[in-house]
Amino acid sequence: MLGVHGLNKVYTGRGEPVEAIADLSFEISAGELVCVVGPSGAGKTTLLRCLAGLLPATAGDVRLAGQAVSDPPTGMAVVFQEYGRSLFPWLTVAQNVELPLREKGLPKARRKELVRETLEAVGLGDATASYPWQLSGGMQQRVAIARAAAYEPQVLLMDEPFAAVDAQTRFDLEDLVRSLWSRLGVTVVFVTHDIDEAIYLGERVLVLSGRPTVLLEDVRVGLGDDRSQLETRATPEFTRLRTHVYELVQAAKRGARSVTDAHLTH
Repeated sequence: MLGVHGLNKVYTGRGEPVEAIADLSFEISAGELVCVVGPSGAGKTTLLRCLAGLLPATAGDVRLAGQAVSDPPTGMAVVFQEYGRSLFPWLTVAQNVELPLREKGLPKARRKELVRETLEAVGLGDATASYPWQLSGGMQQRVAIARAAAYEPQVLLMDEPFAAVDAQTRFDLEDLVRSLWSRLGVTVVFVTHDIDEAIYLGERVLVLSGRPTVLLEDVRVGLGDDRSQLETRATPEFTRLRTHVYELVQAAKRGARSVTDAHLTH
């Protein structure tokens, strides 16, 4: 569904060029939920913007269902960290969710149906007439997720969407994402700085090196489909995976550029 091949990104401007991504290649199959972690400044958001067609690659390419991504494709939706900036305060919750469906050209009846279904799915079926500023931060992010889901994308990109909410709300939203992913069968790429979150959510965790970024390791997560915040996080396998990914991220901070380097620097 989503392929990244030899992706390189160099920022140019005043001063010396800055190579953010050195060389990234990976494949994500249809229906997978893949998380991306790495040290601060590792280029996680740069990668996501390249995936979304919001930032041109310097070399290499990104392909969605075999087609090169050069600008934002119609089969992709993005949920950003700053939900307050992504919602229009003068539109109601229902109108915010419906807006991209209008741009998509869907008939009115289908738009209404999708708005109702997705808002009910995120637990906001009774907030359709409210405005974003009347809702809590967690509820606003649910609106942003509902808007993305209603668009019926092939791929849903999420850029640290829960970083600005409290711990309990974060747990609730994590379960919401897994529930929607399971029900809709959408392909999800979830960027986060939280290792525990990446392991709890993902079927795979892509661990990035420090800048200029390469893929340090593609970690498979075998925690099953049915996950519980209490039970899953208490399992020995969750602890093992968390320790392994944490060690990789720490090695990346020390300059590791491969799994072999990570073991040598440990």
